[in-house]
Amino acid sequence: MTERTPLLHYRLSASVNESELRSPPAGPVPERQPGGPRQRRTPAQRQRQKLSTFFGVVIPTLLSMFSVVVFLRIGFVVGQSGLYQAIAMFLVAYLIISMTVLSVCAISTNGALDAGGAYYMISRALGPEFGGSIGLMFFLANVCGSALYVLGLVEAIVGSFGMPEGQFGVIVLPSGYWWSLLYGTAITLLCLLVCLVGAHIYAKATFIIFLVVMFVLGTIFVSFFAVRPQTITLPTSATRNPTMNATGPVAPTTANFTGFKLDTLLGNLQADYTVDYTTGTMMSFATVFAVMFNGCTGIMAGSNMSGDLKSPSSSIPRGTITAVIFTFIIYNLLSVLIACSCDRVLLQKDYSFLTDINIWHPFVTIGVYSSTLSAAMSNLIGASRILYALARDDLFGKALSPAKRTSQSGNPWVSVLISWFLVQLVLFSGKLNTIASIVTIFFLLVYAAVDLACLALEWASAPNFRPTFRYFTWHTCVLGIVGCAIMMFLINAIYASASIAFMLLLLLLIHYLSPTSSWGYISQALIFHQVRKYLLMLDVRKDHVKFWRPQILLMVSNPRSSVGLITFINDIKKSGLYVLGHVQLGDLNTLPSDPLQSQYDSWLSLVDHLNIKAFVNLTLADSVRHGVQHLLFISGLGGMRPNTLILGFYDDCLPKDRLVDPSLPFSQSTDPSEPSQELEQQPLFHFAYLRNGSVRQDSGELGDGKVLGAQEYVAIIADAMKMLKNVVLARYFNNFDRTQVLSPPSSSPWKGAVYVDVWPVNLLRPDSCSYVDTCSLFLLQLACILNMVRGWKKATLRLFLCVEEGRSVRGSEEKLGQLLKELRIKARIYPVPWDQQVALHWQRQGKWGKKQQSQPYDTIKEETKPRAVEEEESDDDYVNSFPSNTMHLSDDYLSAVNKLILDQARPPPAVRFLYLPRPPADTRRYTSYLHQLELLTRDLGPTLLIHGVTPVITTDL
Repeated sequence: MTERTPLLHYRLSASVNESELRSPPAGPVPERQPGGPRQRRTPAQRQRQKLSTFFGVVIPTLLSMFSVVVFLRIGFVVGQSGLYQAIAMFLVAYLIISMTVLSVCAISTNGALDAGGAYYMISRALGPEFGGSIGLMFFLANVCGSALYVLGLVEAIVGSFGMPEGQFGVIVLPSGYWWSLLYGTAITLLCLLVCLVGAHIYAKATFIIFLVVMFVLGTIFVSFFAVRPQTITLPTSATRNPTMNATGPVAPTTANFTGFKLDTLLGNLQADYTVDYTTGTMMSFATVFAVMFNGCTGIMAGSNMSGDLKSPSSSIPRGTITAVIFTFIIYNLLSVLIACSCDRVLLQKDYSFLTDINIWHPFVTIGVYSSTLSAAMSNLIGASRILYALARDDLFGKALSPAKRTSQSGNPWVSVLISWFLVQLVLFSGKLNTIASIVTIFFLLVYAAVDLACLALEWASAPNFRPTFRYFTWHTCVLGIVGCAIMMFLINAIYASASIAFMLLLLLLIHYLSPTSSWGYISQALIFHQVRKYLLMLDVRKDHVKFWRPQILLMVSNPRSSVGLITFINDIKKSGLYVLGHVQLGDLNTLPSDPLQSQYDSWLSLVDHLNIKAFVNLTLADSVRHGVQHLLFISGLGGMRPNTLILGFYDDCLPKDRLVDPSLPFSQSTDPSEPSQELEQQPLFHFAYLRNGSVRQDSGELGDGKVLGAQEYVAIIADAMKMLKNVVLARYFNNFDRTQVLSPPSSSPWKGAVYVDVWPVNLLRPDSCSYVDTCSLFLLQLACILNMVRGWKKATLRLFLCVEEGRSVRGSEEKLGQLLKELRIKARIYPVPWDQQVALHWQRQGKWGKKQQSQPYDTIKEETKPRAVEEEESDDDYVNSFPSNTMHLSDDYLSAVNKLILDQARPPPAVRFLYLPRPPADTRRYTSYLHQLELLTRDLGPTLLIHGVTPVITTDL
């Protein structure tokens, strides 16, 4: 028998054939010109022909899964691994792909699929980043796969009809690189013409190819019984053995087709791995399994035609599963017949032996040509559909915009041309052994992504995920993912790692460059599911002081004047809950709709713009006090509820607009009263602009432009303490700039040092100088938390110890230092004498005591009020007004304490922490209380007045 070249050296990993036969929806109907006649729609636009399960799913999937492996590599698998291991390989391979088939069936029956097939499934389930990266890799895999099959067909044709380069003959094809390129170009042009006409032409062609392939398979099965035993001459390339010397054993030149014999079957049961004569590499279980696995792929060919099916929900599961079962039976039946009738030498040295034992030799050649041409066209038309879907989703911007164009029948002809051009470029590389492995890995990565999409949908437990195909669980999805991952690294670990890295790179690029999609993000559903589960596990009854963290509700009137405070509070939350609260005055009964719904986008954009980790909670109330009560009652969920309320200070400081709208072309905010070119753009934030130092409100303003009075402001503080919430008042943060504070100029006298001052004593109660009460420890805890934040770690805590004459300064300092050591707080202690200030206080108290004995109570009250406060009181409230001596502080004392604090500011601190006393029990003293706080903190710079109500610090492990 004459020497022949093996028809297809599919040690190219027998690259995967994946049919992406999914026609896009019909293109838009040409618009009618004004006044012109309506254009007549073509029959293709009026009614698209729908396919049945057999023609739309079974045939494409069978052709994709058979390809040429059934003709050229089934003997290779049995010859190398033996019948036992061959059947085991098929079982494992089909177990892996069956898991993916179940995922495909589940997703495809949960809704209609559009152009793109697997890309559409993944992108709509996992989001644009994952879908776009996988889709691009799927497109490249189909392009390279089409080129692989074209080159394989060229090799088969030249092997049958060609002649060696430089020789002459008749009725043969010239061979060589350029001749092979010419043949490949001609085949590609044929595929291009079919794809340009449309998918419906290819659908008709596949049926003819299917009949040819089935007929050839039938002749192969008949040949095992009809052909007599014979001796077959092996190819010359298989008889060469460079490792053997002249005295060694001679490689056999012939092999036997024995027919059905028990001895032949027994000789083919066990594995016998040898060198592959087409590549010269030693075979093993892993390498043979990798080659065999490629013949089991192509399972998505039917699901990609969902738009052309009469009933996709029933056709895809039935058709795909039918095709998988049928191919599994054929592969195993062929393996048994081959093992019973062909000796081991024939299987290992002649991969095209089915041609020699066929009842008519050209039948197998025709089958190879037909299946290879079908695979090439399938990959080309599939690549064009994926490219069209990517272009239509605008994931890569204008780069793919030309690929959106379609013909009147809906065929994306530009995508077809681009795909054909790329296939032609790949053909120039000639042999594609390396690319073939990468293509296979790309397909496996797509299958794993489909399993991941189904797994995510199942784990998210979304009510709208209710596929009619229910024969799957999350276990099958996990098995599919693990199986695909194992196969990827089994084929080539280096290429698998590189492919995953390439996918992650594309994912990051799409994440940062592509616009936001409206498909929905499965990540949000998964996060919701997990957060809900863990919130239920977060039991407030198990709270312990060791694990306390601040959970903050910051009340914001207008973010334009609160940027500094919002960013600063973000630093002291210490991974705790941070909620931006806002109260809008109004009555829902008098409004047509909820006015808050339209404001959430602006607030969430603010959170993104300031790069803070915060939630937003808005409420509608008849007063600010009631609104804050609402938020304190309902903010948070489960064990994540605010334990600390932060308010801006109530004073007459003019607010400044510190919010820079990134959507405006210039960096300065603009007052709407001054029309300018910047306002022509749509602003990102729809917050009221500041005018004349006040916040514009629609209603509820007082005479000075504020929406609440001093009495109501202090009442809010008292309400929060009644609810056992810690309270913080923030003053002078209007001009606070975190970047400027943490990066002072090195040329300053203090060489860029940053300080945080802490005054942990109640300055309004000089008779109570305790540093270890709950409030003082809470104040120390917040200061320590701020010092633990990355940007504030370089700051130095300065703790000021107020001492009086006659007390041991050193002893008090050592005692406080020991406390800080036990609390693990690093701070510098500065003793501060304040005898003069205390004297002013007791002088005032002495006068008050004398008047209490000699004058009626009404007269006492009038003289003990601060000069700036006028109130009306009656004798009935004597008991309520008496207990707190904070009411009897003079303005002179408060001014002296304020000056004392200012005198210690060398260098000036970035922020001060002061002790906030409780409001008086008598509500009529609220204005006096607020006046005292104002005098105490006047001109101090950024200051926090802090009152803690619960223990937050411990010295225990």
